[in-house]
Amino acid sequence: VCPTISLSPATRSLFDEPLAIAVQGLGPRQQVTLRSSLRDERDELFQACARYKAGDNGVLDLSRCPALPGGSFSGLEPMGLLWALQPQKPFRRLVKRDVQSPFLLQLEVFEGHGDPPGRLLAKAQHERAFLRDGVRRVPVREGSIRATLFLPPGNGPFPGIIDLYGAGGGLPEYRACLMANYGFAVLALAYYGYEDLPKEMNEFQLEYFEEAVNYMLQHTQVKGPGIGLLGISKGGDLCVSMASFLKGITATALINGSVANVGAVLRYKDITIPPLGVNVKRIKVNKSGIADITDILNNPLEGPDCQSFIPLEKAECHFLFIVGQDDRNWKSEFFAVEGSKRLQAHGKEKPEIICYPGAGHYIEPPFFPMCAASMHQLVGKPVMWGGEPKAHCEAQTDAWQQIQAFFHKHLTGKTSGTSSKL
Repeated sequence: VCPTISLSPATRSLFDEPLAIAVQGLGPRQQVTLRSSLRDERDELFQACARYKAGDNGVLDLSRCPALPGGSFSGLEPMGLLWALQPQKPFRRLVKRDVQSPFLLQLEVFEGHGDPPGRLLAKAQHERAFLRDGVRRVPVREGSIRATLFLPPGNGPFPGIIDLYGAGGGLPEYRACLMANYGFAVLALAYYGYEDLPKEMNEFQLEYFEEAVNYMLQHTQVKGPGIGLLGISKGGDLCVSMASFLKGITATALINGSVANVGAVLRYKDITIPPLGVNVKRIKVNKSGIADITDILNNPLEGPDCQSFIPLEKAECHFLFIVGQDDRNWKSEFFAVEGSKRLQAHGKEKPEIICYPGAGHYIEPPFFPMCAASMHQLVGKPVMWGGEPKAHCEAQTDAWQQIQAFFHKHLTGKTSGTSSKL
């Protein structure tokens, strides 16, 4: 009998969905090594491998058989071959640049536990897709807005969300389109380093973001009366600023965001919020040349740096803070706690704060492998992002559910005073 790999779903699944992996036709208790690989759009190779022993019946089911020590992970980890993928060159982070094409995952089964592994016994490939059938991808170039709108299948209107990424700039779409798979109209919004937007992160005008909010509020496929905001890292403090100064925002979810304005001056009408001060002398560089920038920012509760604290008590929305407690980019937990104190001091609702021990900075949708260190646009060298791979991956899966539940609760609540029946 030739060993075969069986997958469920068989040929294609969404990237944030679990994938069941099994190998049939092995010898009883046969020792094998499984290897997964995928290449990103820049042809960077990511791989993981794990050592296993088949069951008495010659079947190896990853949901039942623990991985043995010696590979990329050990223990009962049905999705380990995905979350443990590591770049073959250092400081590369797995991102999806073109959401319209799937990632191609290659799986191979080798004889024994040798290094290098023995002969190839079976292989399979599987598509990990980003767009569910029927999701519409609409490039948006209206006024000064540079964005992509994802609309779920079916007839709207849908609850609307604006999605902002961090200091890397450009227009990442993968989180927005995965979110649209769950019934949200999601606008992935670029704000610098894209097309004719500013090349550098020097100064942001909140009027640009206001235009995007109004675009969503006026869209026939977006269910009002308000929209949600979802931001990670620098995108997080931009969302806090939007929620504090702009109308029409009902719910704001921050993933390792800051409650102080960071990295660039923020202007809105006659208001100017300076960026939080930094002291580069606080950067620690380890033997491998990787920077630890955790302590680089000044404290927004002291001296002139208080001016950088965003007046989030002005916001008329619900807040959710997702915090990786091993975030090495900045003190996300401190920011969440201080934001909460400030809201409550002004008689506002206490925000939801969900802390994940062992999770680093880049809390992405489920099954993105943890990136321990990569180049930082603003620092100019690789920095550590923190996190422990298994805990980080579990945090991503839970946070994804929490964020969706938060937006469903606050954006699809009963519409006030209008009947949906015609």
